[in-house]
Amino acid sequence: MFLRKSYTQLLPHLKNKQVTVITGMRRVGKSTAVKYLLQEVKHDNKLYIDCERIEIRNLLNRPNYESIIDELQLMGIDFAKPCVIAFDEIQLVENLPSFIKYVYDTYKIKFIVTGSSSYYMKNLFSESLAGRKRIFEMFPLNFFEFLQFKKVNIPNIEKYALQKFNKAWYNRCKDLYEEYIRFGGFPEVVLQKRIIDKRELLKDIINSYIELDVKLLADYTVGDELYKLIKLLAARVGSKVDYTKIGSALGINRQKVTNYMQLLEATYFIYLVKPFTTNIDREISSQPKLYFSDSGILNELGGVSISGGQLFENAIATQLKPLSDIQYYQRKSGQEIDFIFKNNIAVEVKETAIEQDKNTLKQRATSIGLKKTILISRNLPANGYDDFMWGGNIY
Repeated sequence: MFLRKSYTQLLPHLKNKQVTVITGMRRVGKSTAVKYLLQEVKHDNKLYIDCERIEIRNLLNRPNYESIIDELQLMGIDFAKPCVIAFDEIQLVENLPSFIKYVYDTYKIKFIVTGSSSYYMKNLFSESLAGRKRIFEMFPLNFFEFLQFKKVNIPNIEKYALQKFNKAWYNRCKDLYEEYIRFGGFPEVVLQKRIIDKRELLKDIINSYIELDVKLLADYTVGDELYKLIKLLAARVGSKVDYTKIGSALGINRQKVTNYMQLLEATYFIYLVKPFTTNIDREISSQPKLYFSDSGILNELGGVSISGGQLFENAIATQLKPLSDIQYYQRKSGQEIDFIFKNNIAVEVKETAIEQDKNTLKQRATSIGLKKTILISRNLPANGYDDFMWGGNIY
């Protein structure tokens, strides 16, 4: 088992009475994280329950909670002693948060739960367990984790994180980083050796997302319409989202597009990056920029309709997002800064950076009161210019 960075946050919380809630897109590794945590429990009074199994859903949807407790006892749980129960994909069981609250308040029990919808986990789940839980978000693999999964052994690898261009590091990892950009960071995809198998897995992830997550949380008939939408969005990655234009292109109304976009974001399929401004009203009225949560998914959906620059910018967005919230800046004149990182660092993304890009970035950052800048490049310029951060240093 590969130890993910998120495990260092999850493991200490295992000793906390609060419910450990792990949320993130389907197949980013939530179930593996749960099984890792259960392995770390030092006693045997523990149980893993997969809510995707229909007989489990039927059991947990019973209105009589004591009846459910009886069944869990038959599965080996002794409620008279401290115990740990893990529920995987709880959004599939409508009544489960209320049951967890009842048991949490009655017995010495630690719950670990996972779910694929931030809306469900942060809102509906919060109503039942206010003050009784902590939410941890999981993302596809970052580049550091990607190298671990590829069994690349580099001493002191941590020292290259968020550092300026290093030629030795670049030469060692440039081909691996290109693979990371092209196929993304889903653990199953990374572990596949053949390109055809990687692509088939990405297609399966997209299809299972629509068939399972979307149809569970929305109208059962939305599949075809939503697939057309995400294909259209792939071609517009890195651009501001105009709901009216998108609706016109698809032949659906603006409100429906808005609802779909909220669903896609709540289920971790896309990121909507808001504009950087100190004016709240302007932030609400301004259009967000669109990015996909995994560059492999984007590449599979977009194909030849997306440029190398779009794919690289999306990859950087996915690398920065788990580290801190990101925003973008754009003037009415059209001049923009790709990302504002940690609310105080101006970030510009170029396939091949040149010195003029650095100078322009500094000028634009200074104009809005930002002193820190990062110029990120995918390639090493032919003239040897190296005053930038390589994309493979972001983890």
